[in-house]
Amino acid sequence: MRRRNWVLTALAVPGALAIGWGVMPPAQRQQTAKPLPARAGEHAFNGWVKIHTDGQTTVMLAKSEMGQGVSTALAMVLADELDADWAQVRMAQSPIDGIYGSVSALVDGLPFHPDSQGLLRETVEWLTAKTARSLGLMMTGGSSSIKDLWGPMRQAGAAARQMLVATAAQQWGVPADQCSTANGRVLHAASQRSVGYGELAAKSATQTVPEKPVLKTAEQWRLIGQPMGRLDGAAKSTGKANYGIDTAPEGLLYASVRLCPTRGGSVANGDADTARGMPGVVAVGFATPAAGSTGGVLVVADRPWRAKRAAAALKPEWNHGAAQAFDSAQALQRMAQALDTAKGFAYWSEGDADAALTGAAKTVRADYTAPYLAHQTLEPANCTVQVAGEGSGATVTVWAPTQMPGLARLAAARVAGVDQSQVTVHVTELGGGFGRRLESDFVAQATQAALLVRGKPVQLLYSREDDTRHDFYRPACASRWVAGLDASGRLLGVRATSVGQAIVPQVLERVTGLPGGGPDKTTAEGAFDQPYEWPAGRIAHEAISLPLPIGFWRAVGHSHQAFFKESFVDELAHAAGRDPLAYRLDLLKKHPRHAALLQKAAALAGWGTAPAAAPDGAKVARGLALHQSFGSIVAQVAEVSVSKERQLRVHRVVAVIDCGTVVNPNIVRQQMESAIIFGLSAALYGEVTVQAGQVQPGNFGDAPVLRLNECPQIVTDLMPSTAHPEGVGEPGTPPIAPAVANALFALTGQRLRSLPLRLPAQA
Repeated sequence: MRRRNWVLTALAVPGALAIGWGVMPPAQRQQTAKPLPARAGEHAFNGWVKIHTDGQTTVMLAKSEMGQGVSTALAMVLADELDADWAQVRMAQSPIDGIYGSVSALVDGLPFHPDSQGLLRETVEWLTAKTARSLGLMMTGGSSSIKDLWGPMRQAGAAARQMLVATAAQQWGVPADQCSTANGRVLHAASQRSVGYGELAAKSATQTVPEKPVLKTAEQWRLIGQPMGRLDGAAKSTGKANYGIDTAPEGLLYASVRLCPTRGGSVANGDADTARGMPGVVAVGFATPAAGSTGGVLVVADRPWRAKRAAAALKPEWNHGAAQAFDSAQALQRMAQALDTAKGFAYWSEGDADAALTGAAKTVRADYTAPYLAHQTLEPANCTVQVAGEGSGATVTVWAPTQMPGLARLAAARVAGVDQSQVTVHVTELGGGFGRRLESDFVAQATQAALLVRGKPVQLLYSREDDTRHDFYRPACASRWVAGLDASGRLLGVRATSVGQAIVPQVLERVTGLPGGGPDKTTAEGAFDQPYEWPAGRIAHEAISLPLPIGFWRAVGHSHQAFFKESFVDELAHAAGRDPLAYRLDLLKKHPRHAALLQKAAALAGWGTAPAAAPDGAKVARGLALHQSFGSIVAQVAEVSVSKERQLRVHRVVAVIDCGTVVNPNIVRQQMESAIIFGLSAALYGEVTVQAGQVQPGNFGDAPVLRLNECPQIVTDLMPSTAHPEGVGEPGTPPIAPAVANALFALTGQRLRSLPLRLPAQA
């Protein structure tokens, strides 16, 4: 009986704590734990905005600017609610604090179908959001920046505006509701008085922050929705922008690392003496695997080229580890063979798919594959670290182009053997991210280098080859789609199963050191969560374990699952003898928003009319694709020709996006162009091959990206919407590969089912 009571108590206490935690209000997202750093004359109203006595408004940037324009768009959101003078608005990188933690990305990671609604989903999403707010993990990814901070930053701007109005009204002795605001001033129309925000800042900032300030209506916005110029444009045009590789604290030394050529390997026996006597070399040591990194030999020198030359001269013995037997071609073959028996975890099912296929008059089946991909950011991985002092008095300063400053701080603290409170992280601008800088391996290695010369700042910079060959790759994947049609060509049901590695368990193990498990939405996203109204179906993924490290890549699972799904829908249209556009519209009768967007893209592209010939006279054909990801819907039409040399050429891409409320149409168009070019590079060239655990491509010569003369004309249109803002940075990438492949089929009758798209040589 005592044991039973003990067990019941053991179960009851956590349950009661969980219930108690659940009914507590969510963590606030307005006030930082410590006061914001402020220069003389600057006053913080909350964790998001400071106003200087000269009227300058500083908006805190809690996301990483990596070219996506988030620093401008987020400033617009807050400045609009504040009624700030846009000419006086500046951005400053925020410190690490819980109020800046990412919420939307974690909620979006739940494996719910977009059409699935109800109490269960609402409860799970609410609890997940509450958990995310408690964790306060800062992240820039998942196309979630605007979506995530739309509420907090509007609230912060509105609260500051209300505080300024209250101060002015008190000074004038008039009711606050008789005052208005515009362009950084509080106005009182009846007396024709006005006062600038700067004059009110000191007193206003001492007021109690209103918990529920009144937000503007859409009709009152004057910045949101406008094509405002980018705040970071001038600095990037003149070379003044501060990227990670531009970091140059006084006394800076440079580190180069000679990594084990096998991904995940380590040093068996070092070769330090060879480098120690070389010119400029200050220290030589070892990079042990940390935060998922590969081991190697570190050289610190007074110049970067001296460090690189000395590292290249070393001849260590390597421990190649488990990955030595890994071969990417064999891995893809294994995935393809597994499709014969794989059942996988079903992320979506409706009706009896097996019965629908068994009773079909005609069966359509297609197998698809996609390779491993590297991120290929233009700025290679780099980080600058300074370790000062010893023991409990030690401090670590990190300058890093990172998408996750909290994890960068954790990685540096672990390597340096200090508490996280002893680590300060300065987030620089990022020369591209695409998910690569969600990892912290380069931070860990830079900290190891800094420990060799304690007290001096050290910058570690990967070579282009190191960056490509020691990446965390987009998983390779194989997928089989099967559908049944009746005698008239009507769809009866579909079944799709894919096989490949799962990202989230690997990431969790790299961060926590504990093995991760369970279903991972990213494996099947882009297949199970789409709007098509399959009469019956089952969409599943079977995760397999392989030694090659993988990570988040722009659009993640959508990047390849969209190719599989949209190629197969085109195959179904062909099997049914239908036009691809009309066929899709028949599967979207309950999804008018998707249908309208698809029709608009088709109309803009001239679908149904003959496209003009290519400049060399070659015939041109069109292909289309529709895809939903990160809350946004994108339709694309690609115009394609084939040259006499059998080269596939993309001449024009018409894209339409519905991303909810548009904050800055210029930035949305820029991101659509970026995503299409990024996706087209992968569709035409992207492939990471691995032999004996060693990644083969290195620089852009053998891992090409789309060049300027290959870039198609891109026409982008935005669907008007008053819905909550959704993702923009990634949704343009998934549809481009299937749109091009479908155009190629329309042109040649050849169906390419593997990426990258390569035409077979003519017989």
